[in-house]
Amino acid sequence: MTNATQHVLKGSLSVIILKLLEDRGRMYGYEITQQVKAITAGELVLTEGALYPSLHKLEAEGLLTAETEVVDGRARKYYSLTKTGHQQTVSRVSELRSFMESLNTILNLKPAI
Repeated sequence: MTNATQHVLKGSLSVIILKLLEDRGRMYGYEITQQVKAITAGELVLTEGALYPSLHKLEAEGLLTAETEVVDGRARKYYSLTKTGHQQTVSRVSELRSFMESLNTILNLKPAI
């Protein structure tokens, strides 16, 4: 993954997390990293150093709830959207799509002759 891709990913990470939780219900951190990797055929790789601060920030904003369960003798923290989280997902996904459409328009401009 290039440095530029990492910067773009960092800027859209919260939207990625919200959208995955919207689509899949509750997930734990490692599961989120593996879903992103699988969905993008390995093009996007989330590191724990990027993921967990974003999860904690979204939780502090009241968009996620977390509950810990013991699975196979290990504690696993599952995240899910709050009611506000569901509303914000719709809003943030819409904003990102709009931005991507504008960016795509700019990137597809033909040079003036």
